[in-house]
Amino acid sequence: MKTPYWLAIICLAASLPTQAQTFKPIELKDQELAALRGRYVMPGRIISFGIAMTSTWQNASGEVIGATSSMQIQQTTIKPQFYVTMIDRKGDGSAVSQGTGTVSGGSGLNTTEGVTQVVRAAGDNNGAYNNVAINVQKGNQAPQMDTQGQALAAGTTMTRSNGAGALSISANSAGVLLNIVANNNQGSTAQRLAQGGLMQNATLLGGGNQVNNLMSINVVLRDNLPSAGSMNGNLDQLKGIHALGY
Repeated sequence: MKTPYWLAIICLAASLPTQAQTFKPIELKDQELAALRGRYVMPGRIISFGIAMTSTWQNASGEVIGATSSMQIQQTTIKPQFYVTMIDRKGDGSAVSQGTGTVSGGSGLNTTEGVTQVVRAAGDNNGAYNNVAINVQKGNQAPQMDTQGQALAAGTTMTRSNGAGALSISANSAGVLLNIVANNNQGSTAQRLAQGGLMQNATLLGGGNQVNNLMSINVVLRDNLPSAGSMNGNLDQLKGIHALGY
C-alpha cells in the first residue's frame, strides 16, 4: 500500500525548518500510534472497497477442493454481501496414501489478534502458501460490481466435498470462515476474517499436497475531493460491515 509512503513524505516536508538543520526524529508512543491507525485516508476518497478470500487444497493426485469469497462496497451499496464461487477440479485418479504425520499444540491460534499466518507440516513434498495483498488504485469511477457466485447470507454455511476433502464456508457475527478438511488424514486449512483480524492456518499431515490461503484488499481512491455529503455516505457504507463482524 503506497499511501503511507507519500503521507510520510508530506509530513517530513512540513516538519523541516526553513533553515538547514539536523533533522531529529521524534519517537511516538504506542498510545499515539494506536490513535493513528486507519486514518491515512479520509473516507470520502474511497469510492470502492473490496475483499477477496480464496482457500484451496490440492492432494497428491491433483484433485482440488476450494472456494473464493468476495465482497465489494461502493457508494450505491445498500447492504454488504459476500459472494462465493466453489472450486472443484478432478485429479488423475491415482490413489492417495493415508497421512501418518502428527502435530501438537496450536490451540492459541484461535485467540490471536491482527494478522496470523501459520504453516505446520508433518509430511513430505508439501507446499503451503499464505498471502495477504493490499492493492490501492486511483480513479474517479468505481469498477463494475462483481456479483458472480452464490450469495452467502449471514448466519448460513455452504459446503462442498470431493475426493480431495470437505470444504465449508460460513458467515456470522464473528466474520467469515473458510475451512477445508482433507481426506485420508492429509491435514486441514482455515482462513478466517473476523473482528478486525485475519488468520491463515495450514496443517499438513500427509504428502504431496499443495495448499493456498490468499486474501486481497482492493481500494480505489478518487483523485478529486468529494463533497461533505458523499463523505458521510461512503463512511456509512463502511460502517455497514460491522454488523457482520468485520
